[in-house]
Amino acid sequence: MRSAHTVEQVRAAEAELMTRLPEGALMQRAAAGLAYAVIDLLGEAYGRRVLLLVGSGDNGGDALYAGVLLARRGVQVEAWLLSDRAHEAGVAALTGAGGRVVRITGADSQSGGRRPDVVVDGIVGIGGRAGLRPEAEAALEAVRGAPTVAVDVPSGVDVDTGEVAGAHVRADVTITFGTHKVAHLVDPAASACGVVHLVDIGLDLPDATVEALQPEDVAALLPRPDPDAQKYARGVVGIRAGSAQYPGAALLSVAGANSGLCGMVRYVGDVADQVRATHPEVVGAGRVQAWVVGSGGGNGAADQLTEALQDRVPTVIDADALRSVVGPVPVPAILTPHAGELAAMLRVERGEVENRPLEHARRAAATYGAVVLLKGRHTLVVEPDGRVRATTTGTPWLATAGAGDVLGGLIGALLAAGLEPYDAASVGSWLHGAAATLASAGGPVTASQVAASIPAAVRALAEA
Repeated sequence: MRSAHTVEQVRAAEAELMTRLPEGALMQRAAAGLAYAVIDLLGEAYGRRVLLLVGSGDNGGDALYAGVLLARRGVQVEAWLLSDRAHEAGVAALTGAGGRVVRITGADSQSGGRRPDVVVDGIVGIGGRAGLRPEAEAALEAVRGAPTVAVDVPSGVDVDTGEVAGAHVRADVTITFGTHKVAHLVDPAASACGVVHLVDIGLDLPDATVEALQPEDVAALLPRPDPDAQKYARGVVGIRAGSAQYPGAALLSVAGANSGLCGMVRYVGDVADQVRATHPEVVGAGRVQAWVVGSGGGNGAADQLTEALQDRVPTVIDADALRSVVGPVPVPAILTPHAGELAAMLRVERGEVENRPLEHARRAAATYGAVVLLKGRHTLVVEPDGRVRATTTGTPWLATAGAGDVLGGLIGALLAAGLEPYDAASVGSWLHGAAATLASAGGPVTASQVAASIPAAVRALAEA
């Protein structure tokens, strides 16, 4: 499990560790990890040029001491000090190692000479606020286009919420220490982090409230048939989706469910003949262990939801059916909105959800007493108690018509197979992204191809 901790949790763990270490040892650990990551990005050290953007905090000290190690490897290191206060011991060490230190005053920064091969962002650490001061903005503008490595988090993002406000660093690589932070997993800040590399510095941390499943976690949670299993024991999922106007939604919802993860799929709706023609394994009305409702239901989605809820089984509520959710859902449920649908449910503007997805997903989960799966680049799965899993699998090509219908069906199959809603939603989201990556192979992908690749994604987990 990839765990993301808050600033308060990290600070407490660091303080406890420092009582057991010599003074300065923790910063030296961080600096060493940062320096080796920069060398990996450079490919070679000797003769390369690295620019450090240094603020007043400890991550500025991390950058300075990393600069010392780089200078000793033959890197030409220059540090721009963007504050009247800097880590003086780090400044002295870098100067002693042959690095160049420049104090930047006002908002005027000039790169001067050859563009650096790598810029190290040590401007603001995890204790900073969102946004940047003018001198930091000017420094970033002066080196625009150079590969950037952020120390702990990209400067200017909100670490505990994943929000951004105004100017911030967009890193190619982020080197973080001890644990991931919320901003590494939650957009929009996560999109500014680039590739995140974790350096273990020996922190003893509590349980995290924001996590990201890893392949081994998904493999452990996936329901697998017993040796003597039969189809009913493996779970039956029902699909109430599609309409005469939107028959494709039914076909795609069924395709997501009919991926072999449960024993049987039932379809009840207006396009049963088309569903059976495409999916001959699918049967009609009968007893189910879970329902999937709403995709392409149009004006009939409200009735679909009412009928499904009468069975008192776990239910995935998607698309058109979300408009009929006006209070706490009376069964274990998973709501699967995109930003616009969640905005309508919470009566806010879409931009507010996109700017603060974690806040709004948590609010919706508490309001409706259901697991909320907020679709996005990093989809968020949120429990009513505030726990969060962020999905980091997938590809930008997954932003395609019908992909959400496949996702709903897949999650429904996992519910029917016995997973709790929080696990079904997060495992389903992870598999959906993994299947899309397999189907895409770096290029365009359709929703039907994603559904067809779900078994391959499951097999890849078993092989790993």
